[in-house]
Amino acid sequence: MAQQIAQEPSPSTIAQQPAGEPPLIRQKSSFAALALGSLGVVYGDIGTSPLYALRESLHHIKAGGVTETGVIGTVSLLLWALFFTVTAKYVLFLMRADNKGEGGTLSLMALAQSAVGHGVAPVFFLGVAGAALFSGDAIITPAISVLSALEGLELVTPIFTPYVLSGAIAILISIFWVQSHGTARVAALFGPIMALFFLVIGVLGATSIGSAPRILLAFDPIYGLRFLLGHGLLGFVVLGSVFLAVTGAEALYADMGHFGRSPIQTAWMVFVLPALTLNYLGQGALVLSNPAAVENPFFLLAPQWALLPLVILATLATVIASQAVITGAYSLARQAIQLGLLPRMLVLHTSETQEGQIFIPRVNRLLLLGVLLLVLLFKSSSALASAYGIAVTGTMVVTTSLAFVVVWKLWHWPIWLAAVFVSAFLAIDFAFLAANLMKIVDGGWAPLLLAGCVMVVMWTWVRGAALLAKKTRRDSISMQDLIRMLEKSKPIRVAGTAVFLTNTPEVAPSAFMHNLKHNKVMHERVWLMSVVTEDTPRVPISRRFEIQKLSEDFTSIILHYGYMESPRIPAALATLRKAAGLKCDIMTTSFFLGRRTVKAAQHSGMPIWQDKLFIVLYKQAANATDFFSIPSDRVVELGEQVTV
Repeated sequence: MAQQIAQEPSPSTIAQQPAGEPPLIRQKSSFAALALGSLGVVYGDIGTSPLYALRESLHHIKAGGVTETGVIGTVSLLLWALFFTVTAKYVLFLMRADNKGEGGTLSLMALAQSAVGHGVAPVFFLGVAGAALFSGDAIITPAISVLSALEGLELVTPIFTPYVLSGAIAILISIFWVQSHGTARVAALFGPIMALFFLVIGVLGATSIGSAPRILLAFDPIYGLRFLLGHGLLGFVVLGSVFLAVTGAEALYADMGHFGRSPIQTAWMVFVLPALTLNYLGQGALVLSNPAAVENPFFLLAPQWALLPLVILATLATVIASQAVITGAYSLARQAIQLGLLPRMLVLHTSETQEGQIFIPRVNRLLLLGVLLLVLLFKSSSALASAYGIAVTGTMVVTTSLAFVVVWKLWHWPIWLAAVFVSAFLAIDFAFLAANLMKIVDGGWAPLLLAGCVMVVMWTWVRGAALLAKKTRRDSISMQDLIRMLEKSKPIRVAGTAVFLTNTPEVAPSAFMHNLKHNKVMHERVWLMSVVTEDTPRVPISRRFEIQKLSEDFTSIILHYGYMESPRIPAALATLRKAAGLKCDIMTTSFFLGRRTVKAAQHSGMPIWQDKLFIVLYKQAANATDFFSIPSDRVVELGEQVTV
């Protein structure tokens, strides 16, 4: 989706580091360091799943008595969910469907669009749906992770029980509060802490297997299938909770651009998967030998003296999991802005050395509000488990569907082979989705409602921006016609360079027309500058600039950026001086921006409620001066009223 961006008509744009540079997190980093770093960022979510996944899965069968068949079957389903959905689908297959090294739903959407064209609506709506569903995951993960960890305090002593909820709220507020300060220093500890966490849970699980060695039968998928198919509706309900074990799988794909495919794959195969496998087996063996442990098998794996240290370590791990998903939400929001799905929002870079360290204040506030509402509404991790899963399963269905388009159109597989191959993954995804849809009444409505609201916002923004752009083109005069008119009737000229930011360089910017109309002057050099977001994550310097001399006085400059880059106009001008020899001094250059007041038209093409929503979104768009890092004392804003 190559989209032209600037000040008008649609304040949407791009972000991330200057083009041509590799991801900074990779620079001067060894393979081992990248793999260790991925433990904290990539595997925080899925790594904390053992705190509640088996507990919630067995919760459905304990009413009728904990049986050996039920425990071994459930553990078998958990293990094979890890083997098939995470290992086969994400680690070995989807990570190969990268967009120049970047992953995630929107990256996959851009990749699919480059293969089939931007006019294919199903691909676009799949991408929007996936992004919207991920927002539900980003809110539920911190809430359920922190609550499940602190609930371990109840096993240390019942005295802590009244303080679990308030403690979770305090920790969650602290997590979101520190975001504005950047997480670079804390992130350096993420990998080692999660490595210790995985080592501890692996050892605890391994030492427990000996209490009931028959739990090793769970490696045979027949036991899982026999339980699933032989228990009717109960087996299907358990399957919905089994999915909790793979809820962090999407991060494998989404964070590929930060660490690279091989370090993430190696960390999973060598460290994370063995630790999770041992822990689930150990929990299952504990329940087989002591059915009363079904109430909280994760923490009861530890001896009494180690219970409090395990609670502290688990809490640290859940904070890391929360941090990782919050960072993922920032990245997703930034990509959505870049691709024109959301209005422009202020993106702050909190680190000078790490490209992934960004902070979006508005997204942070919305996430915190959503997380606190969920905690106060559901009050426990068990209640939240009913809401968890639907958003993630929906995202997985979207990702697999988009992958089919990539395999068929971009990899040029025969359609029958692509369908057969992808349908195997899609069948499992739909089974998990159907099982989780049974949770709607018990809390699953929460992420669906949230995702629906996000989809409406994205759809409204895209639709309104398109109508506004169409109106702008219809009411504007072409630059070529204007140049001919000015050659016949020359205005007063003043020294210096004037830069007009615009989406449509082929038509005269409204700011230029207002300046000419009211001030009756024109600078000796007039640049029409546009920013274009490409389908690729980054654009090399050789393709950064597109310069066209329209006349002696007018020059069209198009800056090309990838959707993982930040368009910083002063830096672009400095590069233009060196690479293209254009004369420009930032302190003698005036930037003219059009500030629009949008009002609803009687016949806009959208329902009145959507008109009003678009106007609200437009008013919330970040100031172009800050977003493009333009010195405020060099900016002239000229306003106008338009209807949409």
